[in-house]
Amino acid sequence: MNISYSWLKQYLTTEMGVEELSTVLTSIGLEVGGIEKIESIRGGLRGIVIGKVLTCEAHPDSDHLHITTVDLGGEKPEQIVCGAPNVAAGPTVAVATVGTTLYAPDGKEFQIKKSKIRGVESFGMICAQDEIGIGSSHDGIMVLPGDVKPGTSAAEYFKLTDDYCIEVDLTPNRIDAASHYGVARDVAAWMKCHQGKDALVKPSVDAFEIDEPQAKSIKVQVDDTEACPRYCGLTIEGVTVKDSPDWLRNSLTNIGLRPINNIVDVTNYILMGIGQPLHCFDTSKIEGGKIVVRKNTADTKFITLDGEERTVTPADLMICDAVKPMCIAGVFGGLDSGVTESATGVFIESACFNPTTIRRTARRHGLNTDASFRYERGVDPNGCLYALKLAALLIKEVAGGKIAGNIEDIYPVPEKPFDVELTLKYLSDLYGYEIPEETVKTILKGLEINIAKEEGDKLELEVPTYRIDVKRPCDVAEDILRIYGYNNIPMPDSLHTSLSYKTRTDSEEDMRLIIASQLTGAGYNEILNNSLTAVSYYADSTAWPAEKCVKLLNPLSQDLSVMRQTLLFGGLESIGHNINRKLPDIRFYEFGNVYFFKSLEGEDARGPLSAFSEGSRLAMWLSGERRNAAWQHQAEESSFFDLRADVANVFARLGLNLNPKEITIQPSEANNCFAQALEVSTRSGKSLGFMAIVAPEIAAKFEIKQPVYYAEFDWKALVAMALRKNVSYTPLARTHPVKRDLSLLLDARITMADVEKTVMESEKKLLRDVQLFDVYEGEHLPAGKKSYAIAITLQDDEKTLQDKQIDAVMKKITDNLAQRLGASLR
Repeated sequence: MNISYSWLKQYLTTEMGVEELSTVLTSIGLEVGGIEKIESIRGGLRGIVIGKVLTCEAHPDSDHLHITTVDLGGEKPEQIVCGAPNVAAGPTVAVATVGTTLYAPDGKEFQIKKSKIRGVESFGMICAQDEIGIGSSHDGIMVLPGDVKPGTSAAEYFKLTDDYCIEVDLTPNRIDAASHYGVARDVAAWMKCHQGKDALVKPSVDAFEIDEPQAKSIKVQVDDTEACPRYCGLTIEGVTVKDSPDWLRNSLTNIGLRPINNIVDVTNYILMGIGQPLHCFDTSKIEGGKIVVRKNTADTKFITLDGEERTVTPADLMICDAVKPMCIAGVFGGLDSGVTESATGVFIESACFNPTTIRRTARRHGLNTDASFRYERGVDPNGCLYALKLAALLIKEVAGGKIAGNIEDIYPVPEKPFDVELTLKYLSDLYGYEIPEETVKTILKGLEINIAKEEGDKLELEVPTYRIDVKRPCDVAEDILRIYGYNNIPMPDSLHTSLSYKTRTDSEEDMRLIIASQLTGAGYNEILNNSLTAVSYYADSTAWPAEKCVKLLNPLSQDLSVMRQTLLFGGLESIGHNINRKLPDIRFYEFGNVYFFKSLEGEDARGPLSAFSEGSRLAMWLSGERRNAAWQHQAEESSFFDLRADVANVFARLGLNLNPKEITIQPSEANNCFAQALEVSTRSGKSLGFMAIVAPEIAAKFEIKQPVYYAEFDWKALVAMALRKNVSYTPLARTHPVKRDLSLLLDARITMADVEKTVMESEKKLLRDVQLFDVYEGEHLPAGKKSYAIAITLQDDEKTLQDKQIDAVMKKITDNLAQRLGASLR
């Protein structure tokens, strides 16, 4: 939230500078995210001084230029060539000295330099109004009234005041500080504690009175007091809608708001000033002279102020007149609910709405306004009447008019202060330090928390209703400590703690950290994507059908309308984002949950039966170059086999082997998300995940033109397998392994997975490894055939293998390959 330094000081009697104030704000929990200087005139008139023209003579080489000497308060007058038609000896003028930067009305800037104008030296420029931003006139130089001492700075003469916009990062619970007065209230509590000063200045409404009590005014009817606990309003007739005065316009522009007209600007000033949302209606557009607060009767179309047509439902609270809806309560006004220059009377609304009702409506319609932001978090119902009176006084000041009729105030169940019981011992136990009792009471007083009763060290407190987040002793303790200062709690000389020692990795989180560290060490970067995603990703997907998506009832947008079924699309978004920023070499991994919906047969009283399920996944993405070009080698593109190797390393780190003895890898069923895919399963057939090449047409939707390789695994299933597997020590074999190569001729349909499985099943005791080292298809081979060259490793851990044993094993392998796969030796 943006806070104006000068506006804040209207509520504080303090001489703190903006830097000191920012330090205090951060220390009390209102962290300052940034400070921006706001200049009422760009450049702040720096380098511009007031001078007096002493002489003025015609330029010898021009029919419109003049040579002047101007007293600028220096040792001698400065010579300045001027082309203005009204330049003459005697006037007091504004002069831009050499080195000054001026800003043209179109925003361009230029610097005043020593120059020669048609042979005559000039040391500055006598300025017109528009040249320094004081006005818009360019008819001639600006002649200043009065006798001003030459050399006086223009900023001092024009009484220029700069402001600062302080960006305060509010935590979600601190809606009470979402205003200038709310921030000032916290600073005043700090000053009361640390400086002993009563610094808070609350704007007075003592001058408020009804001008015409008997006049006709707008009446109010609230049909749903649960959704609208309090509604205040009053009518002002005879207003003149026009531009706001400078002080009001500047107050809003300094915090980034656009002035509209004096009526609307007052409502925004009250909103940002004291935190109460207001709305003004043109009384001539309120049919029946009545405001009705009610839920919508049915699904109807409603056009809001932004010109958008929206469907309002019976769950939406509406502000209506006797005939039609005018506003979505607490969220957004209707098209005809605004105040324009044609209005002569206004009705001011100051209300409190139920936070849950407003939050659901705002989310349903995808609206986030300054008003809904506050109503969603809780507006103080006991502040509505004060804000209404303050707004009425300001409107009368800037727009004229008279208050007609009495205030309408519907407040059936007044909100009472929150009762909290607190003991000083609780505070000292919680802090590990004893704050003096008087200091605690001073802080409570500064926070406007009333001590209703004292009994020993027990305090019975009444917390004001604007602090909706302070309802427990721990909440009060937090407030006291942030005002007292966390840094003021001394550190003890020693700390006492218990050490814990863990010997076994036996949890999913431990496993996750191990694999995350491994992948990070292998050059992968961890990403974290939103579990909410766009339903369009699943519209045509055969791998993850849209009907299995868990849909949100009140989505924030169409791009965040369902829960993800896979981590794939979030990763592709991240890859596209990186590629568009010239970072094409990608290695990503993510741990995340996926969600599924399933319709069941039958129904109950609530309707058709359904089931929801949740899964945990580990995903890996690989794209771009695995090795960039350098002087000693060429660039190398990543391939699917690089991904497979990284996956194998993950499995190995979990104590699992990516080979047919434990895990099978088979071509996956075709789907439109992948050009090719391999299914990874247990020997019993339970799916663990897959490795795939993303289909180019899918990648293209994310502006990705390079190949993307993707793997996704059921993380919980992997962890369960890893925890069941006992890892034991195996000594190094005393014998050497034996390697034999086979060159096989096979049908083109046979995969390496088929070959590997057949070889593994042919010999279980001596076989150690099967590797593919060459594939050939093309000339010199029969049609429909291909050649695999494989390396087979055999070893006996106890004794050296003999040729006879080796030959027997190799014969068994070749026989099985021939019988099962139709393979022949080349």
